[in-house]
Amino acid sequence: MPQVTVGVSLKTYFRHEHARAWFTDVAQRAAAHPAVAAGDVRLFVIPTYLQVPAALAAFAGTPVLVGAQDVSEFPPGPYTGEVTAQELAEIGVQVAEIGHAERRRLFDETDTVTAAKAAAALTHGITPVLCIGEAEQLGAPAAALANVEQLATNLHGVPAGAVIVAYEPVWAIGAAEPAPDDHITTVTRALRAAIDVDPDRAGSIVIYGGSAGPGLLTRLADSVDGLFLGRFAHEPSALVAVLDEATALTASV
Repeated sequence: MPQVTVGVSLKTYFRHEHARAWFTDVAQRAAAHPAVAAGDVRLFVIPTYLQVPAALAAFAGTPVLVGAQDVSEFPPGPYTGEVTAQELAEIGVQVAEIGHAERRRLFDETDTVTAAKAAAALTHGITPVLCIGEAEQLGAPAAALANVEQLATNLHGVPAGAVIVAYEPVWAIGAAEPAPDDHITTVTRALRAAIDVDPDRAGSIVIYGGSAGPGLLTRLADSVDGLFLGRFAHEPSALVAVLDEATALTASV
């Protein structure tokens, strides 16, 4: 398994041509990055649905995984406007972001819906990037308990398979700074302990998102398995800085 995982979600910030240029730039940098090329650092990129084919083309021949920002909870059928896990897998999508706080807040997605989407993804060989996080700022022990409970609910009835648990405290998303280091460490260690004792989740990892950027991974060290980046990765050089930090961590193991 890769020792550190770095993911990027572009949300809907980029217009199509901007996204294509970003893919080309990042693909070249990733292909030339020794740790990414060797598989010591795993990088995944999640663009909009319409940008997925361009991303797949740009990252072909590199180790970079391409994901989708959502997936339907339903199988193929009369579900207008949905994009199924089956079709995403068919074109080469390997990860899918599920349960992001914006989906929960803006589109009323429940834990039950999130679990159904995770099940659909795993059924078709797509690794869920399962986003969880407390809505209100809590003390670290209380936040750890809340997130472990949410993780269990979001994986209830989901078939066996590895997942990428993305801890994103809602109150830190879009903030000027990420959550405090000791808060992140307490929660991510609790989440890792929870998945480590579940035989159905062998190979799963825990990463942190929520205003994550350069410098954070070095401070968190082995308390997380990686980072989930947003707007800080819009500048490819900032993304490479995080990949370099990840490389340094793998060298210290």
